[in-house]
Amino acid sequence: MECMDGEPELEEFAARMFDLARAGDTETLRAYVEAGLPVNLTNGKGDTLLMLAAYHGHAPTVRMLIELGADVDRSNDRGQTPLAGAVFKKELEVVRALVDAGADPHAGVPSAVDTARMFGMDELF
Repeated sequence: MECMDGEPELEEFAARMFDLARAGDTETLRAYVEAGLPVNLTNGKGDTLLMLAAYHGHAPTVRMLIELGADVDRSNDRGQTPLAGAVFKKELEVVRALVDAGADPHAGVPSAVDTARMFGMDELF
């Protein structure tokens, strides 16, 4: 589900939800998702809540979003996946959470495997 342009109240609310993911506010974000917020909500760049939590290194938030049905392989508008973002940021606990949930290390451009190779982290995959 994409954020609707042109509706300031909805855009402001969605921006707050993405900020919760970036900040790793797991329990507040859990409450919103359990109350009906789409777990795969995307921002204007195609980043999901999971992508933002993964990129910012919040493993507990990543695990919670996965538990509530987040798509671990959903790429953003640039073809990046949450797993590749976590590898790029060297967030190993997040990488483990995503891999344990079945994230495909070959998905996306560049893939998590390619990203690991770029940074000399071949042992990850």
